[in-house]
Formats: sequence, structure tokens, C-alpha cells
Amino acid sequence: MTTVRRTVLVTGGAGYIGSHAALALAERGYRPLVLDNLSKGHHEPIEQALGAPVIQADTRDRAALDAIFARERIDAVMHFAAFIEVGESVADPLRYYENNVSGTVTLLQAMQAAGVGTFVFSSTCATYGVPEVIPIPEDHPQNPLNPYGRSKLVVEAILSECETAWGLRSVSFRYFNAAGAHPSGLLGEDHDPETHLIPLVLHAALGKRPSIRIFGEDYDTPDGTCIRDYVHVSDLADAHVLGLEYLLGGGASMAVNLGNGRGFSVREVIAAAERVTGRTIVVEKAARRAGDSPALVGSSERARTRLGWSPRYPELETIIAHAWAWHQKKHG
Repeated sequence: MTTVRRTVLVTGGAGYIGSHAALALAERGYRPLVLDNLSKGHHEPIEQALGAPVIQADTRDRAALDAIFARERIDAVMHFAAFIEVGESVADPLRYYENNVSGTVTLLQAMQAAGVGTFVFSSTCATYGVPEVIPIPEDHPQNPLNPYGRSKLVVEAILSECETAWGLRSVSFRYFNAAGAHPSGLLGEDHDPETHLIPLVLHAALGKRPSIRIFGEDYDTPDGTCIRDYVHVSDLADAHVLGLEYLLGGGASMAVNLGNGRGFSVREVIAAAERVTGRTIVVEKAARRAGDSPALVGSSERARTRLGWSPRYPELETIIAHAWAWHQKKHG
């Protein structure tokens, strides 16, 4: 007897986290359909990994979405399609609300019309703002410092209201700093422009940039630099599959933090990268950036207890080593 694989629409599936989630779905026996407008994503790596083409479409295009839902028997949606750059969101908030919020609304409308009611959402720890306690639990007040974080918080509210109105069930993953690359070397982090610390540090190690800038050394942290919780992108992908299976098994909607529960400062990341690469990384000091919290470290107890999630790659040096292998392959 042939087993029918469940089909999952993965929006933003040619992006960094979305592509890893799509590959994780395939490895667990699901059929991922990758949709991406390719304004930021890279279709070749995930097409090679899955052996299937990316559907080029935008979540704001209702006609395109309706055609996909009519053509395919979709069981659930994983939604990664969003703009993610904090500074850009401050400079152009309407662009972020139009893409991140309006695009999600259009997607949800298409889902409702097609009778699809299972939704895994890529949210962010940026919804919390400046933490009152560390590690941050899911019931922490949500006071985002920038339009990017606020756009994600608005979507979380919309999901709750859709559950009341028409029965949508969702898991919203509020993750901390995604980092690393697929251990196989198939997928990695390739943003343009790149704004994340670990790839920028590795670019400096490769000589693609002359130095790495530290924005602020006067924070109330042990070495004065910002502290962040780094979680391996493959561990994030695993959590999304677990969240999907939780919902398909009848689980109730919830928000879930994803992080290591440990924080590392900017200087600690640079030092770890020097150990992994065996190269000296030149550092420049710069002023603080608006909107940066001194420390963001999350509690992932809910992910562990309710989803059975446990990071396979919790060590910072392992995360950096996987990223380094991918960057050397791509840029070396």
C-alpha cells in the first residue's frame, strides 16, 4: 500500500531558515512545497537539496495563492516569508507592515478559503523588547523596540483572532539568534546585505571584509558588549517539524521560544570564531545602535516539555564550525 505523504507549503522556503525547515520536512517524510518571491532567497540550493523547483510567487498575490491551494492538497503551512532587518524596518516601517503583516493576512485568507487550518509561524524574540527577566519566558511582556518586532507581534495577535473566528490552530516560534549551517554543507546563511554577527565575523576571517565592528562596549554586561542567545538553524528546523506534528496531533495553539538558554557576548563570539578558523579577526569599535537590547536570552523550557525538542548542536563553537565550513565552500 502506498503511503500518502502530507504536503506542507513553506513560504519563504528559499531563505535561510525556511530552506532548512523544508529540508527537515523532506527528511521526516513530508512533501514540502517551497514558495518564495526570490527577492531575498536563493532557489538553487534548496532545489538541489529537494530535487524540486521553487514556486516563485508572493504571499501578497492572492490569485497565485488560490491557484496553488486549488492545484495541491495542502495539509499545513509553514510561514517564513518576511523582511527581517531591524534597521531597515526603522527607516521604512510601511514596507515592513505591508510585507510582513499584509502578506500574512492574504496568506491566511487563502488558507481559510481552501479549508487549511494548521499554521506554523516564524516569529521572533524581538517581540519582547528590553527583557525584564533573563532567561525570557513566553509570558514575558511584549514591547517590541522596532517595526520588525512589532510586525511579528501583530501577526501573533491575528493568529489568535483567526482561531476564535474560524478555528485556525498555530504555533508561533519566537526564536533568538539563528546561526550556523546545515552539517551536510548543502545550505547556509547568505543574506544580502548581511547583518548577522556570525557570518560577518566569518567574512572578516575570510578576508571578504577588513574588520568586524562592535556596536557599543558600555552595556551592563560582563565585557560591555551585547549578549545574544545563538541557536543552530538545523535545531530551529527540527523544532518547526515538531511543532507541525504537535498541531497535526491535535495540539492547542501556543507561542514557543527557541534558544539555547545561554548567552554569548559579541566579544565571546569573535574569540570563538578565531579559535575555529585559526585566524585573527580585526575589531573596530563603534557607537551603540538604536534598538539594541543589552541582553536577549530565552527560556526554551516550553519547547522541551511540550514538543520534546532538544538542541543537537548547542555549543557555540559547533555552530560556528558548521557555518565556517559552508562559508569556506561558498567563498573560499
